[in-house]
Amino acid sequence: MFAVIKTGGKQYKVSSGDVVKVERLEGEAGATLHLGDVLMLGADNNMTVGAPFLQDAAVRATILEQGRGDKIIVFKKRRRQGYRRKAGHRQDLTVLRIEEVIATGGSGLPKLIAAKKSASTPKTVEEKPAKAASAPKIAKEETVSSQKRVETKSTVKKTVSEEPAASEKVKKPAAKKETKK
Repeated sequence: MFAVIKTGGKQYKVSSGDVVKVERLEGEAGATLHLGDVLMLGADNNMTVGAPFLQDAAVRATILEQGRGDKIIVFKKRRRQGYRRKAGHRQDLTVLRIEEVIATGGSGLPKLIAAKKSASTPKTVEEKPAKAASAPKIAKEETVSSQKRVETKSTVKKTVSEEPAASEKVKKPAAKKETKK
């Protein structure tokens, strides 16, 4: 039997007895972990796919060691600009030995996974009572007055398409007079 688990943002296909390097998980060497993010379980001709996770499945693993991966070099360069950046990185890793793939819940699942599932269930929110009939009218009046304030502030600059106010005189361009020489 095999399982596809998700840990550290990556997916791993594991079965009993496999040794896997994953991104760092909390725990000391020799500790037992239960990985509850199982995406798929499979056997000879039978596969079960979760949406996205299977509810009653887990993988039990033992931590063999905590270590670091190989150093990688990150080098950036922009040609003809004098721009160069060099950095190194070593990823923290955990080496796991997969002990068992647990297909169904029950006594095999630890309290940690049960607590994780209960935390992910949505909490019910009490609905607020309906507002009185006069409340929407007040709200509309407030929005109208706020719109007027916004309009008065936004009309500081006039556009070409606006017609001039009655108090403003419109100057027409004077016709050019032809002079004889």
